[in-house]
Amino acid sequence: MEKERYTILVIDDEEPIRRLLQKELATDLREVLTAADAGAAREMIRKHWFDVIIMDLRLPGVHDLDLLIEIKDSLPHIEVVVITGHGDIDSAVKAMKLGACDFIAKPFNLDRMDLVVQKAHQRVRLSRENTILRHSSGLDQAPVQFIGNSQAVRDIKFLINKVSPARIPVLITGESGAGKDVIARLIHQNSVCSAKPMIVKNCASLQKDLARSELFGHVKGSFTGATESREGLMAYAHESTFFLDEIGDLALGIQASLLRVLETQTFRKIGEKEERKVNIRFLFATSRNLAEEVEQGNFNEALFHRINAFNIHMPPLKERKEDIPLLVDFFLASLSPDRIAYQVVDKAMDCILRYSWPGNIRELRNVMERSIILAENAIITERCLPRELLSASEDTHAPLTLESVERRHILKILNFFDGNRQKTAETLGISRKTLYRKLSQYSLG
Repeated sequence: MEKERYTILVIDDEEPIRRLLQKELATDLREVLTAADAGAAREMIRKHWFDVIIMDLRLPGVHDLDLLIEIKDSLPHIEVVVITGHGDIDSAVKAMKLGACDFIAKPFNLDRMDLVVQKAHQRVRLSRENTILRHSSGLDQAPVQFIGNSQAVRDIKFLINKVSPARIPVLITGESGAGKDVIARLIHQNSVCSAKPMIVKNCASLQKDLARSELFGHVKGSFTGATESREGLMAYAHESTFFLDEIGDLALGIQASLLRVLETQTFRKIGEKEERKVNIRFLFATSRNLAEEVEQGNFNEALFHRINAFNIHMPPLKERKEDIPLLVDFFLASLSPDRIAYQVVDKAMDCILRYSWPGNIRELRNVMERSIILAENAIITERCLPRELLSASEDTHAPLTLESVERRHILKILNFFDGNRQKTAETLGISRKTLYRKLSQYSLG
C-alpha cells in the first residue's frame, strides 16, 4: 500500500501518557496531536482532519462512552482505539460494539500500539479509497490525452498548463459530448493534487431530496431515514480535486452552500453544529449558458462570478474539423481489438468531415466503434457509417426528411442529458416507451 501522511489524535487526561504516545508514534508520515479532555478533543476535531483517534475510556467530565458515541456518530470514517485498565475489559468490549476498532489494556506495549494504529489507518484508507472509486466515474490515474492540433486545442492546452498549478476554481464550458471532462482530468493530473483521485459528480444525477446529504454528509437522526451518519463527497475530496459536472443543474438552495465552501473552505454536515475545514480544488463544467441562467433566476449570481474566475471554453467538434482525422486515428487505435490497424477510405473520411457532429466527440467515438464492427479486412468504407453521415456528403441544401430531422433532434437531446433517457423523454414530451421505440428505430439505443 502506497505511503501517505496521516494524523492521530491522542485523548488522555494523563500528561505522561500523552507525551509518551506523541513521542513514540510520531514519524515522518504520521503526525500525533493530543487533547487532555473531551472539550479539547472536540476543538481539535473541529480544526483538524484525523484518521485515527486513541482515547482513554475514563475521561473526566464525560459519562461512560458518550465521547466515543459522539465521535462515531459524527465522524464514522475515523477509526478509534480505546485505552483501558484491566478492570474495564467489559467496557472495552462494549466500546467495540459501539464502533471502536480495537482496545489496548494498560500498561500497554508500544510495539503493539504501533501495530494497532497501522492497521486502523489501513482500514480508514481502504474504506476511503473504495468510496472514492465509486465517485470517480471510472476515471483512472492513467495519463489522459488531449487529441488535436487546431488553434483552439493549442489555446486550451496553454490555458491548462497555466491554471493547473493554481488553486483557483475553473469553469469549463461547451456542448455536451465536446470533451469537457478531458480538460478537467488534464488540470487535475497537472496539479499538486494529482497523487489523489479526482472526485467526480454530475449534478444532473443528484437526487433532489438527497443532494445535500450526498455532497455534505449528515449525522445520524438529522432527518427521517438518516439511520446512520454518512460522509459527503466534500470530505472525500479533501486535499484533492472535486469536479462538479453540469453545475447548472445544481439546485438553487445548494448553490448557496457551495458558494460558502468556495469562500471559506469550510462546510457543515446536515445536523452538525460545527464547521469542518477542507482543502479542495474545484473544477466545474456546464453545457448551459450560465449568464442567461442567472438572468432568468435559475443560477446564483454570486456563485457564477466565483466559479467563472477562470473560464476555458471547449468549442464543438464542427468548429475544429481539422482535428477529426487525428481523433479518428486515436479512436481506431484505442478501440481496436488485438491492435488491428484499421484504415478509412477517402470517401468514408469525406463523409466524416462533412457531418456536423451534433453529439461531438462522444458521437464520433460511437461511430468509430460501430465502424470497427462492420469493417471487412480492417478497411472502413462509407458502408460502415450510419445513414446520417452518408446523407451529409450529398447536397447540403437538399431538404431533410422528417425521419432525419427527428433522429437528429432526439440525438441532440439525449446527448444534452448525457444519455439520461427519463429526462430526454420528458423534454421531448413523449413517454419512455415511445422513446425506447424511436431509439431502436433509429439505431440509437
